[in-house]
Amino acid sequence: MNDSGSKDDELAGSEQPFVQHLFELRDRLLRAIYGIAAVFAVLVFYPGPSQLYDYLAMPLVRALPEGSKMIAVGVVSPFLVPIKVSVMAAIACALPWILYQIWAFVAPGLYKHEKKLVLPLVAASTVLFYAGAAFCYFFVFGQAFPAIQKMAPASVAVSPDIEAYLDFVITMFIAFGVAFEVPIVVVILARMKVVTVEQLKAFRTYFIVAAAAAAGLVTPPDPVSMLALLVPMCILYELGIWAAQLFIRHTQAPDDAEEKAV
Repeated sequence: MNDSGSKDDELAGSEQPFVQHLFELRDRLLRAIYGIAAVFAVLVFYPGPSQLYDYLAMPLVRALPEGSKMIAVGVVSPFLVPIKVSVMAAIACALPWILYQIWAFVAPGLYKHEKKLVLPLVAASTVLFYAGAAFCYFFVFGQAFPAIQKMAPASVAVSPDIEAYLDFVITMFIAFGVAFEVPIVVVILARMKVVTVEQLKAFRTYFIVAAAAAAGLVTPPDPVSMLALLVPMCILYELGIWAAQLFIRHTQAPDDAEEKAV
């Protein structure tokens, strides 16, 4: 039996009518939404929307002058903003469940060597995004907010708006979460043969310049925050090059592996 026949046999019986795929997609989406709703219900009862926002605002509140507090400009902001935080926290907590539903939907249509590639990448990208957001909250905010407050003129009363702060935090979490996905992007580009590992190594200098520009755009205007994003991105780029070599070696298609063996 030829190689193409063995590949076809691997997916034999997995074909479904288009309508069946739509029903499967609907069910997976509903399960993902139910998961988010369940986590949201738990967070509403404990610790509660207000407490969640207090946790989120803690790095800034600690940096404010003694006796200062955040303000709510909008009439319904004291109610809506904590609810928004609860929804986003529910999505973040349910992210592994959401990604599992996506994986369960696409997995039947993948070959074995493709599953070896996709599943680790999905798991690693989730962990890296969490790591980026956590690094931003626990380290970057702790360094950036005190520095920003010291730069404020003495004639200015610093009382940030809670909704503006939420928008800023979301932007920073996304920026750091996406920045920490550098190894995943490197692995995918190398595995798809868009670039070679040798080209990635030669591109190091250009990547550092591009990463420095990106860090300067998305971080607060202080050198500590910029370096806090730039240094991990450079380290993760090197990690991505190493991981790309590993993935290319262990996730080859059967035909590619046989060609190299000849």
